[in-house]
Amino acid sequence: MLQRQSLSIVIITKNESELLTETLDSVYWADEIILLDSGSSDATIKIASKYGVQIYESKNWMGFGKQRQLAQSFSTGDMILMLDADERITPELRHMIQKILEEPASEKVYSFKRSNLFLGRFMRYSGWYPDRVIRLYPRKLCYNENLVHESLNTQGAPIIALSGELKHLTCRDIIVFQHKQLNYAQAWAEGQFQRGRSCSIFSIFTHTISGFLKTILLQRAFLDGKYGWILAVVKAQYTFNKYLALWALHNTSRS
Repeated sequence: MLQRQSLSIVIITKNESELLTETLDSVYWADEIILLDSGSSDATIKIASKYGVQIYESKNWMGFGKQRQLAQSFSTGDMILMLDADERITPELRHMIQKILEEPASEKVYSFKRSNLFLGRFMRYSGWYPDRVIRLYPRKLCYNENLVHESLNTQGAPIIALSGELKHLTCRDIIVFQHKQLNYAQAWAEGQFQRGRSCSIFSIFTHTISGFLKTILLQRAFLDGKYGWILAVVKAQYTFNKYLALWALHNTSRS
C-alpha cells in the first residue's frame, strides 16, 4: 500500500490578524503549517499559536521571493502548498489536493483557479478570473528571488490544472489596496532597475494605455460592469506607477 504524501502549508505574514483565522480554518487538515512573520505588531502571532502553527520570524525583509524561500526552508512535507493570508482553500479544492496526496510522488506541479475579490464582488473577467496560479508542488522546487510578482521555478515540470478554487480577498478597502499597489510598483521598479532596465516618458504612457485597453477589451472587463471599468483604471494606474518609478530611478541615478 502506498504511503500518503505529507503536506506543508507555507504562509508569510505581517499584521494579518484580520484575515488569518479564516485562512487557517481552511487548511487545518494539513500535516503542518509553517508561518514566517515579518514583525507583526497585531495579534497575528497569537492567532497562529492557537492553531498550533510552527512560527518563525524574520524582520529582515528581503523581498517576496526570498521570503517565500526562507519560509519553505522550515518545512518538512513532501508537498508544499504556498498560501497568502488573504487566501482560502475551498472544500472542492481541498478534496482535489487530498486526492493528489494519495498518489505516488512525482515531478508534477499543480495549478488552480483563483477567484479575486474587488470591493465586495468576486470578479469573473478583467484578468482576475480564472487567474490560475501554481501553488502545490514537490518540496525540492522553490520560488524565484523576485522582489515582487515572484513565481515558482518549475524547472520544466508538468503543470496539472486542478478543479476547485482559491478565494482571494484581494481588495476589500480601496485605499489600503492602493497603498499596497504603490509598494509593489516601487519593488518592481527597483528590481528592474537592478537588472539595468530603463524606460522613456513615452513608454510610460504607452504601457499605461495598452494596459487599460488590454483589461477592458482582451480581458473583457466590461462584462464585469462598473466594477470592471473601475478595476481597469486601477490596473492602468498601477502600470503607470511602475514605469514612472522606473523612469525616476534611472533619471535620478544620472543626476
